Amino acid sequence: MSEPSPSAEAEHSPQQNPPDSSPLEQNPAEQPQQAQEAADAEVMIEARGLCKYYGQFAAIEGVTFQVHRGEVVAFLGPNGAGKSTTMKLLTGYLAPSRGVAYIAGYDMATERLEGSRHLGYLPENGPLYLDMTPRELLEFFASARGLSRDYARGRIEAVVDLCDLHAVIGKPIGKLSRGYRQRVGMAQALLHDPDVLILDEPTSGLDPNQIREVRETIRRLGRDHTILLSTHILQEVEAMCSRVLFISEGRLRYDGPLSEFAQGKPLDERFHELSAVE
Repeated sequence: MSEPSPSAEAEHSPQQNPPDSSPLEQNPAEQPQQAQEAADAEVMIEARGLCKYYGQFAAIEGVTFQVHRGEVVAFLGPNGAGKSTTMKLLTGYLAPSRGVAYIAGYDMATERLEGSRHLGYLPENGPLYLDMTPRELLEFFASARGLSRDYARGRIEAVVDLCDLHAVIGKPIGKLSRGYRQRVGMAQALLHDPDVLILDEPTSGLDPNQIREVRETIRRLGRDHTILLSTHILQEVEAMCSRVLFISEGRLRYDGPLSEFAQGKPLDERFHELSAVE
């Protein structure tokens, strides 16, 4: 594979940092208190030199970052930039061509079962069994995960409350609105009470009311979970996230605080600038 040209190495490029460090850790005196606390916390998500090749095409190359316990981080980039590929590598759904993905310290290529105990993953358009009700689906996944009956019963009630599924708990998923289906997917991801949540476009295709409902759910989750959130809705980033990762053409272009991301410009303008890096 060809090496990236100097012009491709934008500010906060991962190649400018050692593999085991984060931009949040380099000048702590200059960072907000919240960012410094995150830098001191346990690393819960880590991409270390991740690459994924399909023949001569590099879906992602040299992606390196860390997400610490308690952070809610936006993962931004244009369509086709490599966001979903990176998330699939982090969750162990895909194997990397090079590099390592860690969840809660576990190598997701060699210790996937251990890492998965700490991970809740909501893919874009995640699969659901449409002939099941939400309760039946949650009971099925609780059994598949080996949760004890009593623990599963308590967790099902907890995620039904959290995701506000009481009104549809006995209806077939195939007859639910897309907003409710997203909530069912979120409940499934939360069922085993994971430390880490990776959410890929959780509000894609929803109407404004549904977006508001899902956003409120994510905001509640952000109080005690580590969250990596892919979204195209920049208002969500401002409302929920303290840090931004920006990927374009398979390479990480920015990793830093939301407060510094815009550089005094509207977020959509900054998004366009980083997307246009050659």
